[in-house]
Amino acid sequence: MRQYIISLPEVFQKGMLLLLGLLIVLIVGFATAQFGFLVPVALIILAVITSLVVGIFKNPMAGFIASISYSFLFFILVREADGFPFGVGIELFLFLTLIATLVHFRSFDWSLLKNDFFYLTLFWFIISVLEIANPAGASVAGWMQEIRTSALYPLLFTFLAFLFFNKYKHLDLFLKLVIVFSIIAVIYGIRQTLIGLTPGEQNFLDNGGASTHLIWGRLRVFSFFSNASQFGTSQAHIGLIAFILALGPFKWWKKITLFLIAAFLLYGMLISGTRGALFALIVGGITAIFLSKNYKILIIGAIVLASGVSVLKFTTIGNGNYEIFRLRTALDPEDASLNTRFINQEILKDYLKSRPFGGGLGVSGFWGAKYNADKFLSTVPPDSYWVKVWVMYGVVGLVVWFSMMMYILGKGFGIIWKIQNKGLRYKLIALSSGAAGIFFASYGNEIMNDMPSSMIISISWAFIFMGPRLDRELSKPNQDEK
Repeated sequence: MRQYIISLPEVFQKGMLLLLGLLIVLIVGFATAQFGFLVPVALIILAVITSLVVGIFKNPMAGFIASISYSFLFFILVREADGFPFGVGIELFLFLTLIATLVHFRSFDWSLLKNDFFYLTLFWFIISVLEIANPAGASVAGWMQEIRTSALYPLLFTFLAFLFFNKYKHLDLFLKLVIVFSIIAVIYGIRQTLIGLTPGEQNFLDNGGASTHLIWGRLRVFSFFSNASQFGTSQAHIGLIAFILALGPFKWWKKITLFLIAAFLLYGMLISGTRGALFALIVGGITAIFLSKNYKILIIGAIVLASGVSVLKFTTIGNGNYEIFRLRTALDPEDASLNTRFINQEILKDYLKSRPFGGGLGVSGFWGAKYNADKFLSTVPPDSYWVKVWVMYGVVGLVVWFSMMMYILGKGFGIIWKIQNKGLRYKLIALSSGAAGIFFASYGNEIMNDMPSSMIISISWAFIFMGPRLDRELSKPNQDEK
């Protein structure tokens, strides 16, 4: 019968916990009566944040995966809870993961950071920090906002990718994550066309978004991304990756699944009405053909690619379909939007002749209009990330940045050519082709400095530069690609 006897200290502890619970309930109830439902909502958010912090410090890898996931989804929160800066959540996850990594520093191989790609990313971050002293005198607030997407995010994602994603199984995990989130994005976008927009999405259109997202009375689907251009180009990017993987040495059912996924994601590209996404496909396709080192694929791929572009350029087939008709205008040299961009570039060229270091970070685009409205450069839309780099960093910065991009792409090509494992080579070809496509598509829009594309290409290049390490891992006994 001794198991039924409860000691006095145990009774006291349970009584104290009960009293404490009742006290918390009374305090929450009183606060809710005084301040409304803001109090319980704030407590729920606090509980979630506390759980996340504890989870990340126990398992820093979870923080990195959460950062990747949040990079896809945070714009849902931005639109539906207008006014709260949910964008800083990316920094929150990244910095918490970084701190947790330092706490567990003995668990990581820090020598992996000794490579050209990380050094170049760090170098560009330092240049961006020094831009605060740009003699053009741009706003510090604008600089603080712009450096996040231009240099901070790429640095942190690159840094953490080398520490966390350095095994072949991590490459598979990353590919699964970006493909699954992209599929969800297309489903979410289809919902916008078939069911309608949420209040937050409608508010986005009512406050300026309609000028670029309602064309000829048709919605350019933007899903849960920042805009239709980012959504469409991202779907082209991941669709291309899925298509290249479908050609790889994998099981037949995986090939079929990947072909279907690629078709579904390319449909997402079409409903976005994003013409620049076509160039992500073209450049990415050319890169994949080039990297394959297979003459049969080179010839067949070149014929298919040339045929597809020729149909769009020289025929009117499919013009009855709005999506195809709009995509075809991307190849029209007389397109009004294209010529407007050329005119703006001439204006910028004349103004920047005497400013080799540009106007400073945050002087162009959205942050330019918000924080540097008194500057001439804020009045001319860049319409391109390449142009934006030129405007902010000047011709000197543009040459440095472009040279860095060419080096990263070229060095990556060289690494891929030397990969022995066929399955790994196809996966790295897919990542490199997608990154090349995004880089060149960024000439037409701000793509590679926005989420999730910025995150995806940073991690993609990290995997490519770790290619030899992954190849050695797969060369060991009982280590085969899936």
